[in-house]
Formats: sequence, structure tokens, C-alpha cells
Amino acid sequence: MKTNLPFRSWFYFRTGYAVYLSFLIAAVNMIVTVYYLAIVRIEGLLAVFPDFTSWAVTVIIVGVPLAVFIGWLHLKRSPAYSSEVDVGVEANPYYYKLPPGYWKEALVPVLLETMKLNIKLLNKESLTENEVKSLKSLQEKLQTLIDGGRLGGTK
Repeated sequence: MKTNLPFRSWFYFRTGYAVYLSFLIAAVNMIVTVYYLAIVRIEGLLAVFPDFTSWAVTVIIVGVPLAVFIGWLHLKRSPAYSSEVDVGVEANPYYYKLPPGYWKEALVPVLLETMKLNIKLLNKESLTENEVKSLKSLQEKLQTLIDGGRLGGTK
């Protein structure tokens, strides 16, 4: 964890800046710039928006729903988002291997043991002592997850 702190901090910085700070700065910058460099200099627009407040309120009332609609189009109706997801899947190694944590330590081993037990039941074989121990260990891990605990060494 301590060796990853600079990289984790860099990731949090980029996320906070890119998603929140730069968005707010860009939105305010656009509203102020358009008003004072365009609307103030065009008589027809100045008659519609006589002061900055009327312009800002109009931009917010029209711009927020428009941005929501464009975002919806991007996610639901455009091939752009599915392409982004495709690239993310190709880049993420956990789409191709078992992720650490409860998947690797509890859920998939339970599936594997269930398959083994079903084969034994079909062949009318009895369980070995190691198989019983393995099942009890998996039961404990699942109970830990049910109780809200964690599996593995990561936080």
C-alpha cells in the first residue's frame, strides 16, 4: 500500500481534477467568456440577455437538460460508448482471468466443488476426508462474506 501511495494519489488527483474541477472551471469560463466577448457586443443578443444573470440562468436551464440528453444519447444510442467499453475490456486483465478476492477464494471454488460433488453423486462415490475439509473451509469463507467480512490480503 505504501509503495502504491504516489500512484494512487496521482489517480485520485486526475479523477478529481478531470471530472470535477476542470468541468466546473470550464463551465464557468464558457458562460463568462460567451457573455462578455459575444453577447455584450451584439445588440440583438444584448436585448435578449440584458445582464449576465439572465444569460447564466438561461444557459443552466437549457444547458443542463441538453447535456443530460446528449449523455443519454452517448450511452444508449451511440456506438461510441460500446466502443469505449470494448477497449476497456481488451485492456483489463480481469476480463481474462479470475479476479482476486471473493471470486477467487470463495465463489468459483464453491462452483468447482459443486461440480465435483455432482459427479461423485452421479457415480455413487463417498467423500474423502480432504474433500470434507475443503467444503468446510469454503463454507467458512462464504459465511465470512455473508457476515460482511473480506477475503484475501487486499483492503
